[in-house]
Amino acid sequence: MTDQTEIRYRRARFSTRLPIDRIYTAAHYWLREVESGLWQVGYTRFATRMLGEFVEIGFDVDRGGPIEVGRQIGWVEGFKAVSDVYSVITGEFEAMNPALREDITLVETDGYGRGWLYAARGEPDVKHMTANKYAALLDGTIDAMLEQDADKYA
Repeated sequence: MTDQTEIRYRRARFSTRLPIDRIYTAAHYWLREVESGLWQVGYTRFATRMLGEFVEIGFDVDRGGPIEVGRQIGWVEGFKAVSDVYSVITGEFEAMNPALREDITLVETDGYGRGWLYAARGEPDVKHMTANKYAALLDGTIDAMLEQDADKYA
């Protein structure tokens, strides 16, 4: 018997791996508890693919500042667009990932490892899901995108 640490996912032209030691949100963030009540938060591969190449990241909240699920706490700039970063935790902002100051491409190249976005203390979004449930969400999202593309050319 093998010990499964990730789910390999493929749909249409998109493929990724989903580590099972994380929880996921419908907004395409992952969370990993690194110590009791302290969470690292990052973008899923699906999110980084939709956002494009990253150029810069910033946060509008200071260490120890209060955050809540759904609140805008920062931004990422890419070649495609500037996008808001939202909190998926209710609690206190701990820090931006300092490694991103040196190499923002870690978000894309090591998104489930050294490319996490921020750390926070508190409780994750109550609507979080397992890797299997997130894979099912991706199925629906990608199918809707494919259907929308088909309608454009019909």
